[in-house]
Amino acid sequence: WAHIGYWGDHQLIYLLRLLELLHRHDPSAVQALLTRDLFAYANVPYRILPYDRLLADPKNTVEFDTSIEALVRRRVEAVGTDGKLLWDARDQVRLANLTEKLLVSVLAKLANFIPDAGIWLNTQRPEWNDANNALVGQGVSMVTLFHLRRYLAFCLEIIAPLAKRSIPISAEVRQSLARLDRVLECHRPLLARRITDRDRKRVLDDLGRAGSRYRQQIYARGFSGRRQPLRGAQLLRFFRTALAWVDHAIAANRRPDRLYHAYNLVRLDQPSEVSVRRLYEMLEGQVAALSSGRLTAAESAGLLQALRRSAMYRPDQHSYILYPNRDLPRFTERNNIPARDLARSRLLKTLLAQGDHSLVERDVRGRCHFSGSLTNAQDVRQALERLAAAGYRGLVRQESAFVLALFERLFDHESFTGRSGTFFAYEGLGSIYWHMVSKLLLAAQETYLAAVHAGAPPAVRRRLKRAYQDIRVGIGDRKTPAAYGGFPMDPYSHTPAHAGARQPGLTGQVKEDILCRFGELGVVVNQGRIAFEPRLLQPEEFLTEAATFSYFDVAGRPRRLRLPRHSLAFTYCQVPIVYRQAGRSGLVISRVDGREDSTSSPVLDAETSRSIFDRAGAVDRVTVFLP
Repeated sequence: WAHIGYWGDHQLIYLLRLLELLHRHDPSAVQALLTRDLFAYANVPYRILPYDRLLADPKNTVEFDTSIEALVRRRVEAVGTDGKLLWDARDQVRLANLTEKLLVSVLAKLANFIPDAGIWLNTQRPEWNDANNALVGQGVSMVTLFHLRRYLAFCLEIIAPLAKRSIPISAEVRQSLARLDRVLECHRPLLARRITDRDRKRVLDDLGRAGSRYRQQIYARGFSGRRQPLRGAQLLRFFRTALAWVDHAIAANRRPDRLYHAYNLVRLDQPSEVSVRRLYEMLEGQVAALSSGRLTAAESAGLLQALRRSAMYRPDQHSYILYPNRDLPRFTERNNIPARDLARSRLLKTLLAQGDHSLVERDVRGRCHFSGSLTNAQDVRQALERLAAAGYRGLVRQESAFVLALFERLFDHESFTGRSGTFFAYEGLGSIYWHMVSKLLLAAQETYLAAVHAGAPPAVRRRLKRAYQDIRVGIGDRKTPAAYGGFPMDPYSHTPAHAGARQPGLTGQVKEDILCRFGELGVVVNQGRIAFEPRLLQPEEFLTEAATFSYFDVAGRPRRLRLPRHSLAFTYCQVPIVYRQAGRSGLVISRVDGREDSTSSPVLDAETSRSIFDRAGAVDRVTVFLP
């Protein structure tokens, strides 16, 4: 069943990027999907526990329902993979429209929203960087919240045309929306000031219980099949309310150095408070902040400059590690109880005097340590309970809190992120993870192009362009094999501090690099039309002498095209695009039937663009003239 789930941030950002692409290529397609019942739910037999049990043990929050799994197995044997989907009372796959599916993702995240902290990681499925998987339970993700911000903004854009219409959605989802909406509206006055630990607990309780009520209802009875109308205007208002909470949290997580927190830690063991502790800076947090759409062009430029000055910059590779490197304490430097703490504890001194090693022990040099059999705070609690039963009840009652606090201070298990804090390769200490660098490159490019289209001041645009080019220089294909540690065009996953590039394979980096390259070439699709705006192309990319361009056309036939000097060529949907440096702007569309159409605009009309998208074979090439 693991293939059904996905990392918390990816549930939003990968779906969102696909929808953004579809919306740019064919806006009417997304609008049609919002009201058509074409989408299913997976009948995954995991059951998230009720909210109060999440609070009680946030690292043990999911149960496996063997009866549901058995039902799914029987259905798969009978009908195939549709048996893994959620069925209705008529034994048909239950279908929903895109509006409902998009909304369910928002509601699931908001039910785990902790104000000014992020999205609570409580379902044992970590973020993209699963080297941080030990954060599950007490960890809170700003990374997911940044992506939720962009997701909400997109939902506002596509739902706006339906503001005066009603959209039928499941009654249970409609009721869950109403509950969460009431919570956010009721507490909205908090956004006018700094949110306290007590405020945070009240909001979390109300959101968590509302989400829990929805889950338990669906687990117990499933969807009733009833639909209720949801007015577009109501949905838009809810998204704006959620956006206000998200933006408040983003502002609260801006660091003094102009970077942003990626993950936070929360204390959930107090009855009326949730305190927040900030973790160290991480590269993925900066990428997500840039991608969120919340930052102004000037703020984005400031973030990129701060990143270049930060401890995440690795000069030898002219690139960025995932988190600042640090020296780990040696084994002999850990687990040493300071003499002043030992002097304060009657319990520890008594146990040592009586030779009881269940909690503490003394080595041959006279130094005191917690017992090597204790793995975590839960083990300490159990040892204290045994000591209480063995005659130390009074001392245990007086000193349990002190002993547990001392244990945590020595080991700081609360801040343990996983292998990211202990390994020296992959996503570990001092390691560049190239996929995340490519994500940074794409985020910087998007930020620069958005600043251009928004008319940001020229000085800000220049800062963003320089930042993009600086990141680009550090990517493998701009390096020598000696500097990279491998063939520069091979997609290696990471470069540890002690060696060159490692672990070759088709990593996720490839797709970001392809998107960035089309961005550099200036291919822009909007409202179903292709435009050519090469603002990031370097002059040295144009030919200094005539050459021949080889490619495959839409029919798969090998073709050759003679290019003059001061030009370059690439294919888009297998149609050659030729850029020529000239004294004018515009383009010429050369068609297979011999006709040519020219225009002074760098934008293709919708019909020609659609013909290229469809690989219809009508367009032979497009020549773009650049001043």
